[in-house]
Amino acid sequence: MELFLTYTIVGLVLGSVYAIAASGLVLTYTTSGVFNFAHGAQAMLAAFLYWQLSVGWGLPVPVAFVLVVLVFGPLLGVVLHRFLMHGLRDVAEVTKVIVTVAVLLGMVSLSQWIWDPTEPRKLEMLFGNATSIEVFGVRVRYHEIICLVSAALLAIGLRLLFTRSRLGVMMRGVVDDPELLRLNGHNPDRVAMASWALGSGLAAFAGVLVTPVAGGSLEASMLTLLIIDTFAAAMFGRLQSIPRTFVGALVLGLASTYLLAYAPSSWDWAGNVKTALPMIVLFLVLLVLPQDRLRGAQVRTRERNRVPSVRQALVWGVVFVALVALLTRIADPLMHGSFVAGLAFAIIALSLVPLTGYAGEINLVPLSFGAVGVIVAFHVGIEGSGLASRMGWVGLLAGTVAAALVGGLVALPALRLRGLYLALATMAFGGLVSTLVLTEIHPRNWFGWEGAIFPTGTVIVPPVQLGPLDLRSDDTAMIVLAAIFSLIGIGIVALRNTGYGRRLVAMKDSPAASAMLGQSLVRLKLGVFMLSAAIAGLGGILMASSAGSVSTEAFMITASLALVMLTVVGGVGYVSGALFGGLMVGMGFTLINGTFRDLALTHDAWSPVLGSMGHVFAVLVALMGITVNQNPSGIVHQLCEGYRPLLRARPVLFVGAGVAAVLVALNLLEVIGDWTLGIALFCVVGLTPVLGQVWMAERVLSPEELEALAARRRVLPVERRGLDAPLSPEERYDLDVALGLPPRPLPSHDVEVALADGVPLEEVARG
Repeated sequence: MELFLTYTIVGLVLGSVYAIAASGLVLTYTTSGVFNFAHGAQAMLAAFLYWQLSVGWGLPVPVAFVLVVLVFGPLLGVVLHRFLMHGLRDVAEVTKVIVTVAVLLGMVSLSQWIWDPTEPRKLEMLFGNATSIEVFGVRVRYHEIICLVSAALLAIGLRLLFTRSRLGVMMRGVVDDPELLRLNGHNPDRVAMASWALGSGLAAFAGVLVTPVAGGSLEASMLTLLIIDTFAAAMFGRLQSIPRTFVGALVLGLASTYLLAYAPSSWDWAGNVKTALPMIVLFLVLLVLPQDRLRGAQVRTRERNRVPSVRQALVWGVVFVALVALLTRIADPLMHGSFVAGLAFAIIALSLVPLTGYAGEINLVPLSFGAVGVIVAFHVGIEGSGLASRMGWVGLLAGTVAAALVGGLVALPALRLRGLYLALATMAFGGLVSTLVLTEIHPRNWFGWEGAIFPTGTVIVPPVQLGPLDLRSDDTAMIVLAAIFSLIGIGIVALRNTGYGRRLVAMKDSPAASAMLGQSLVRLKLGVFMLSAAIAGLGGILMASSAGSVSTEAFMITASLALVMLTVVGGVGYVSGALFGGLMVGMGFTLINGTFRDLALTHDAWSPVLGSMGHVFAVLVALMGITVNQNPSGIVHQLCEGYRPLLRARPVLFVGAGVAAVLVALNLLEVIGDWTLGIALFCVVGLTPVLGQVWMAERVLSPEELEALAARRRVLPVERRGLDAPLSPEERYDLDVALGLPPRPLPSHDVEVALADGVPLEEVARG
């Protein structure tokens, strides 16, 4: 009985922390319509700040608690709403997801920059680990009592807030009809900001409470993912009901502890199941959750994608392979391995183009499907042994087919989901792969086959051999992977130009209209999901093979989120957008961090600054996702739109191409280095459209843009100023001078003169 009571209290405490975090998540979603994927990262930052104040700097615990929970948490929510979430109304669901994912990744990178992840940090319970009372023979610490009481009071208080208070009604009204709320004399932005401040404060509260309860040391990624477990509790309440969320959190906490306490000792996998339980619950709840009806009206978004023809895709594919072949000649051989990894990640990112770019379905964990491909290829596809071992056609084909089949199995029950719910379902699948599959590192009997699924946590995947092509050489691997990327990209473009591709886009725009026209949405979704999973599986095998070995960390959810975010930033509707995302994830971080690390070693005086530049780059790249709100079509679309008018000004293109050719020639002659070449080419690509607007504006700009430019450059005669628009203070001054009148002083002079004459500022402001 004592054991039951002990585990019951532990489960209730863990569930209480889940309830506090989930309540904040439900609060922000209910009042703003934005599902905050960064909720766990906010809790993580608060936990680290609390440790810094209380342990690192020795402040009293109550002071640190107040500063973190009552000051930092709400202030962080206000900042997020003011500068990010405020502009997410009426944007596509994928944009909302990516912006919050970018905040999550940025906060994780920021915490790892400030607090060295290699240094262990422990956080004690509030009032210490020894302070406790005895309840029915069970010792309960004050910290645990605070968790239980706080969760119960919050559930009651938030319920009363939403149903009995004017502020709660206004918070719900912000989502339903903000303009109606404004007509009634309220400020919807201020109300939404208050809800974000409260929700962020609850995240900070949960972050301070959860680490001593869950045990272990502070670690940014793990703490962030721990709070993500609360997504299941929030789904219990359908992101609307605080009481149901509270009950769901308690059930989740109790189930976790009971499973660990009463599972037979022979069930050595029970610990993994306990870790994966929130993701299992999340997936099951999503499957039984009632879904919104299909929308009949077309979804209007700011996203715009141009569809290239197959011939154009073929030309660009050949050009890309030729450029990569040239790169093998001019780039430093030490960088070839990073290029190979970048191309492998780009193939994985290609899986998002038909699924998210064309069909509008969100998959947050493409690397998990890549992990499935790697596992199958590792077990069935390796030929030979030792240094002579190779990954052959059988492994590539088996891994790709297995990933496609698993994609179909995942998509089949999730076919009724879309938007945010489908994104959460794929995240749950990624969590299951990470906690149940990749953790099977010890030999076990699997239906007659004995072995470990992911032996020792790191599998060695030999280089791929495709007939006469042995990808052991990085040069050969670069060209072959570029060719594979181009072939898949051309195939995707060809698919988009077929009737199947047009049906995918129709399903994305209006599922109800597509169904009314006789299209089978089930067949469309299942097909595109399997295709996407197959591409991700193939890319995963190539990525593992190019690296030589791959560990479980390579398939973590945060890595998948980074790949998805950067692909959307590049342009998820474009093959080149996938190339941008893959290269950034596969080689960008490696090259930048390696370069700054080498510079720090060779320049002792600048070592601290250079050592920090890698972290700065990581934070900036993570926050690139924020730009999706301003440019939902992606960087590639913006770049193409900048170059398209230059077709009417070919001399500008010739100049740009000539400068690029000269730079490459200088690099070949070893006059300039690789980094100088890369930075210079980046500048040429970015500045060529600007040169066109300056040099041949009449050919590049539209008539409207030319007229606006002329209006800005036009110098009106002094006597005509003020006829079409009020005079500015400077124009008024010039006019007085031209007419020979006593010039009235400029505003800065007004204040100086008035103050010198003793005129109060209020009168100066009134003029």
